[in-house]
Formats: sequence, C-alpha cells, structure tokens
Amino acid sequence: MMILRHILSILILPFTVTVVVPAVLLRNGLSASSIPAQAIGSGLVLVGLGLVGYTIASFASRGRGTLAPWDPPRRLVITGVYRHVRNPMISGVILILAGESLAFSSAAVGTWTAVVLIVNALYIPLVEEPGLARRFGEEYEAYKAHVPRWVPRLRPWYPTAPRE
Repeated sequence: MMILRHILSILILPFTVTVVVPAVLLRNGLSASSIPAQAIGSGLVLVGLGLVGYTIASFASRGRGTLAPWDPPRRLVITGVYRHVRNPMISGVILILAGESLAFSSAAVGTWTAVVLIVNALYIPLVEEPGLARRFGEEYEAYKAHVPRWVPRLRPWYPTAPRE
C-alpha cells in the first residue's frame, strides 16, 4: 500500500510538472540547442533527478510519508541534504525544468520553470511552512532558524541532539 501511495504522489506531482507539462509545451517540435547547452542542460536534469529521488526516498524511509501534501511525512526529515537547504525537492524540480529548457532551447519550458518557481516561492512560506510549524513545533522552528529555504548553507546543520 505504501508503494502505491508513493507512485501516485510521484505521478501527480513531480512527473506531471517535469515531464507531462514540458512534453505538451514541446509537442510542436523540438529545437536543438548547441552541444554545450545540451550538455549543461542534461547535467542540470541529472542533478535535479538526484535531488528529487533522494528527497522521495528520505520522505519514505525517515519521514514515513510521501512528497504529497495530502500524505506528508509523519516525522520531520532533517538529514542528508536537508541539513544544508530546506527545499531540495523543489530545487531538484527547478533544476530539471531549467535543464530541459536549456537542452531543448525552449522559451516555453523556461517560462514554465519561472511559473513553478514563483508558485513555490509563494506556496512554501504561506502554506507549507506554517503547516510544518503546526505539525512539528519547536523542532521545525529550530531547523527553520538555522537552515535556509533556497540557498544551501555550506556546512551541514546539526540539531543539539543528533538524530539519525
């Protein structure tokens, strides 16, 4: 049952945002970018996929939930890359989209990337973070005070009592 919940949340959220919508935007033909742009774009997609995959696995194993707002982790995940930045999943999605835009030389996918970034820049502080504060209380507030939302800190943050 848990695996079905994960598959459903992946298909509805990051797959739709990073595959379905860009495919629709690119349906009228693909434009080839230069070889360097394709290489950089492909690299961004791979890094983004790594971040999204890592966060999904972390939510399942450590958080005991999914990436979906309707089935969130039951435990606060503050290990691994989450010690550097609070929103690595969205960072991964943005990297995937930016890579696709670059690799396919697509202004439409570039615009979609900006839309996804703006929506998340509004949603996260207005909806997600207050919800996390209600669910996880002081533990989340301490985490939020030490780990930035978007720009990763160089050194990992460790709560006073290490948890793993």
